[in-house]
Amino acid sequence: MFFTKIFFKVALAATLVVMVGCSSSPTGRKQFTVLPDSQMNEMGVQSFTEMKKETPSSSNTKLREQVQCVADSLIAVLPEKYRKQDWEVVLFDDEQINAFALPGYKVGVYTGLLKVADNQSQLAAVVGHELAHVIARHGNERVSTQLATSQALALGYQLSGEESPEKIAIFQALGLGAQVGIILPFSRSHESEADLLGLEYMAKAGFDPRESVQLWRNMSARGESKTPELMSTHPSNANRIKDLTANLPNNLPTYKALIAQNKGAKCY
Repeated sequence: MFFTKIFFKVALAATLVVMVGCSSSPTGRKQFTVLPDSQMNEMGVQSFTEMKKETPSSSNTKLREQVQCVADSLIAVLPEKYRKQDWEVVLFDDEQINAFALPGYKVGVYTGLLKVADNQSQLAAVVGHELAHVIARHGNERVSTQLATSQALALGYQLSGEESPEKIAIFQALGLGAQVGIILPFSRSHESEADLLGLEYMAKAGFDPRESVQLWRNMSARGESKTPELMSTHPSNANRIKDLTANLPNNLPTYKALIAQNKGAKCY
């Protein structure tokens, strides 16, 4: 009975917190965003500035030009609002196999990624994915979800009566449940959505969308994460390959039409 009363009050608090901020992603998925995009952009620019201070950019002119070409080709096919932005792309001299994009139109690629992305289309799959995170406002959604979850739990804690060991234990369990049941699945849905949007962008830019599947095969060959997908912010490599393969028929004709017109991407 005690747990039922607490759960009801937490649910009521959560409802009050999330009654504002609903929007839709580019795929039509309902989103919860409460922070102004201008604030997210400021945060992104500040974070990117700090990263540039901490990690040197690559001195390899050829590699920098290749990465910039891939990014520019993808940006050229984005919705008009995003094509007009002043994107900044930096190739960081770091062996980690990763790339990222931040609100404020900042893109970072690590040189280590170029050892796994074997060609321009595989690199485009990664960069397109990262651009999609910005366009779909995933950063805002994630911060908003975490903020709403923490506020709902804090409000529920205040509404649930006197302090007791039972109360503390229940709210610790609710916090873990929110992490596994809300925040992590939201993160995985962001990753899956960015994969599919990135697939669309790369095909429109003249990169071979089939190479997105090969990229994740390359990633799998380097070893799957040992973290169970349930406890991870990212889908498993196998699930990404499955979803990308299933969506190739929606994007391959676009790429083939460009190739027939000799309009494929030519970055390297």
